Amino acid sequence: MIFPLFRRGERRDTISALYGMIVAQARLPCFYRDYAVADTVNGRFDLIVLHLALVLDRLAQEPALRDLGQGIFDLFCQDMEHNLREMGIADLKVPKEMQRMGEAYYGRAQAYREALAATGGLALADAITRNIYGGSPPGAAVATRLAAYMRLAVGELRAQGTASLAAGELHLPDPAAIPATLG
Repeated sequence: MIFPLFRRGERRDTISALYGMIVAQARLPCFYRDYAVADTVNGRFDLIVLHLALVLDRLAQEPALRDLGQGIFDLFCQDMEHNLREMGIADLKVPKEMQRMGEAYYGRAQAYREALAATGGLALADAITRNIYGGSPPGAAVATRLAAYMRLAVGELRAQGTASLAAGELHLPDPAAIPATLG
């Protein structure tokens, strides 16, 4: 089960460090307090997926980092399976829940990727509204603010060099630094 973590010389500690930083960023209280993300299992999952998608897209841009990205994704899957079991999901239901989580990840990652590539800012705010706020955000400003955070995160990830990412360094913006009212 842990052999994928050692693929092609990637060190487990680097993979664990990067995944830990993704989870820590997604758990920042600011997202739940100021961005009105639901502080629930689903809300936390959605923020982990958002950050994971951004980081994995960055790693996929460079062939030298793709195996590292796969190791992080494998660790995410192991973590989600572990969490399901800790929440008391029956062994026979775990594979179905894992499939549902995988579909959720791939669907959201694709939606974010397309929205980030779209011209104008509405597509990303719409994707956030659907995926983070279940279709009805507590206000348009929070979806727009989270979209601004995502764009800033993409910029910071692009600016990060291959060597620093391969060494287990990850720089993501402070979500509290994004103004509550934009424009």
